[in-house]
Amino acid sequence: MKNEVAVLYTTWPDAESAAAAGRVLVGEGLCACVNVLAPMRSIYRWSAAVEETVEVPALFKTTAVAAPTLKTRVLALHPYDNACILMLPVAQEGSSTAFTDWIRQGVTSIDE
Repeated sequence: MKNEVAVLYTTWPDAESAAAAGRVLVGEGLCACVNVLAPMRSIYRWSAAVEETVEVPALFKTTAVAAPTLKTRVLALHPYDNACILMLPVAQEGSSTAFTDWIRQGVTSIDE
């Protein structure tokens, strides 16, 4: 498990809040890279009503070892009461070895 790579998927109310969290978490060494994506339309049920809003997705590239701490920090930085956080394991087979090695090297705050 210690060498596995993971991606934390989350959504934010705007690009600046996602980027601000990304700068903090890359700076803390909890992830190697954050992709702040283009705005998207989200349709969801909240408090028994169907809601629709524009959100910004972000992908945080990390390791399985750092993932729990990264999740805790994302929750602390996130403005939503119920933040969308999905931890996605990365299959080593089919992934770029050079890139997954770069992710492992970029995650520096967790002693693997």
